[in-house]
Amino acid sequence: MNTVQPASTCSHVLLWVRDLHQAVANFRAAGFEVTFATAEARAQHAHIWFSQGPIIELLTTPRHAWLFKWPIDCLAGRGAGRRMLRWAAQGEGFCDLALLCDTPALAPRLKGLAGCGVAMGRTVNWRRTCVDGRQTRFRFVYPRHDRLPFLVTPYEPAQHPPRMTHPNGATGLAAIHLGVHPGDHTALSLLTGDDPLLRIQPAEYTGVQAVQVAGLAHPLTLHGARLLGCPTVQGDCHA
Repeated sequence: MNTVQPASTCSHVLLWVRDLHQAVANFRAAGFEVTFATAEARAQHAHIWFSQGPIIELLTTPRHAWLFKWPIDCLAGRGAGRRMLRWAAQGEGFCDLALLCDTPALAPRLKGLAGCGVAMGRTVNWRRTCVDGRQTRFRFVYPRHDRLPFLVTPYEPAQHPPRMTHPNGATGLAAIHLGVHPGDHTALSLLTGDDPLLRIQPAEYTGVQAVQVAGLAHPLTLHGARLLGCPTVQGDCHA
């Protein structure tokens, strides 16, 4: 009998935006601390960090992203290019979910998923040069089904700040509302396990619908993303 060990936690929620620099400015105006993942001038990713737990990653894609579909499929496996094109095609808003998997556990986990019928792409070794010039490394693997969450290993060296204060009071993600198509339920369960942050509900398409942010007094909708207010402590919010 094939078994799959669940990913330990959610790593980050991805939020696709048309103009990254404008989105960063708007989130900062809403009281979030936002840091660019690479040198600001050419950055395509930015992070909203919290002291612990999953984070929000803002990202954009090149204007002519369709030109990269086949190269990305060659790099990360069939379905990877379609995933990237979907991010932009569906417009601004939450576009994907990354699940954290420790590096030593990645290979056996992929073997277990394959044994249970969850087709995965190629493991990609990635390196990013941060704003301060230091490099961080990580690995990721996309399922071939482009709407299922993907796996990512921790950043090496770690990027999570030991302390993070947001002017609007946000302290972390208290819940991630994930819509799931009935046909995706089994595969999703194998990928996510029983992560307590996930609030799963039936939907026409699988994907993140909203997040609840602990410490955020009032709900916000920014660049198509629903951020639900949750003034109580992290983990005590309910839909």
